[in-house]
Amino acid sequence: MTQVTSIKYGNNLSTYNGPGFQLTTLDKAIGLARKNSLWPLPFATSCCGIEFMATMAATYDLARFGSERLSFSPRQADLLIVAGTISKKLAPVLKQVYIQMAEPKWVLSVGACASSGGIFDTYSVLQGIDEIIPVDVYVPGCPPRPEQILDGFMRIQDLVAHESLRRRNSEHYKQLLAKYEIQ
Repeated sequence: MTQVTSIKYGNNLSTYNGPGFQLTTLDKAIGLARKNSLWPLPFATSCCGIEFMATMAATYDLARFGSERLSFSPRQADLLIVAGTISKKLAPVLKQVYIQMAEPKWVLSVGACASSGGIFDTYSVLQGIDEIIPVDVYVPGCPPRPEQILDGFMRIQDLVAHESLRRRNSEHYKQLLAKYEIQ
């Protein structure tokens, strides 16, 4: 008879039974697959977009984290990266891009301008994208360094890995989307 042993791997506690066998839950297996295969859609304006380009380049290489392919189509992306200043005229376009993305989807707000309007406290600049769409992770800075963007991306990966498959059908999530007037 083989002994059942618990091992600690990262933040997940997995149990295996014998050599070569590992038992886990479906939520954890799907979370691990999603975490390492995110397809980001960059919505980059201003200087934060330049820093995001540096994050994708060879020195920092976001592809090491499973995001080899940038998606420039909202229907094929599951992570919206908003980097830079969003004007109020551009806000409906950003909201439409978010709505066109398939579930599950996550949002990373990069830089002070996307997160809070930054230094542009004017009538024409949106004071944070969380006024029009829900945001999962905020990356501070003006502009943030590529290391900060990578840290924000890894925080998104943690959310993805530990999110329940049923969260998107929960009443709380439906209320959140209703708050933003998203069907």
